Amino acid sequence: MLRRDKVIITCAPTGSIHTPSMSPYLPVTPAQIATAAIEAAKAGASILHLHARDPVDGRPSPAAEHFMAFLPQIRAATDAVINISTGGSAVMSLDDRLDGARAARPELCSLNMGPLIFDFSGAGSRVDHWKHDWEQDYVAGSRGRIMYNDNAYIERIMVEIGQRFGTRFEFECYDIGHLYTLAHFADLGLIKPPFLIQGVFGILGGIGPDPRNLAHMVTIADGLFGDDYVFSAFAAGRHQMPFCTQSALLGGNVRVGLEDSLFISRGELAQSSADQVRLIRGILAGLGKEIATPAEARATLGLKGADLVNF
Repeated sequence: MLRRDKVIITCAPTGSIHTPSMSPYLPVTPAQIATAAIEAAKAGASILHLHARDPVDGRPSPAAEHFMAFLPQIRAATDAVINISTGGSAVMSLDDRLDGARAARPELCSLNMGPLIFDFSGAGSRVDHWKHDWEQDYVAGSRGRIMYNDNAYIERIMVEIGQRFGTRFEFECYDIGHLYTLAHFADLGLIKPPFLIQGVFGILGGIGPDPRNLAHMVTIADGLFGDDYVFSAFAAGRHQMPFCTQSALLGGNVRVGLEDSLFISRGELAQSSADQVRLIRGILAGLGKEIATPAEARATLGLKGADLVNF
């Protein structure tokens, strides 16, 4: 693992899992997403991992027009690295999922390193009343859907977004096998180090939120990539802060945000992603860790710079 003195905080303010009925604080309109991202950056996030929503009913959207409704405002207000999702949701086609990245040509994109069952149906048990007619079926139906990225899809994203626009990737690894898939594409020369590996834990269908799994992922990544990778990790739901803490203790980086957990503590909804950024920043300070600035994150990850994006 490539270790630096300072920890990179990534913040994911909205995602495509949670729905408006699950929290009144989930940002869904362009103004809300922009505000959430800007506040997270001011709180200390160097990277902003962004999804878009349809402002009419809050459903996840891959549309470039919905991304462009908030990206310029975020860039004007902060120098944080903007990371556009290519994962979208399991109900979107690959071409749909690439729409925002093609338009924005960002410094960084997420890239799921394989298919998986992505079952978040259990989140619906906490909802007494659904605000929109699409939400309940969307959540309950996740138990019967595959989040799909095969090797042909992965190669297309690497070529059509990475090589074409000089965009680098946040490689989202939901299981150990995803590390080997990443190594395969590195051996083919389609991607170059340093690789930002984002370990994702606690999704039903992926690797479980056990600290031993986190240590194992780092061990395997060390064997495959040596010093050619930068590690970060997060876990869904109540495991968010413990896993971020453990990642930092192992020499890695962290990710928080309402995409990954709607809560700030047991039974208490987070009122913003910025609150989660401040919480993990305090934990990191207690561990004697300093926080990386956006400029330091860019240098560590070898990014092309904000002047070369298309928004």
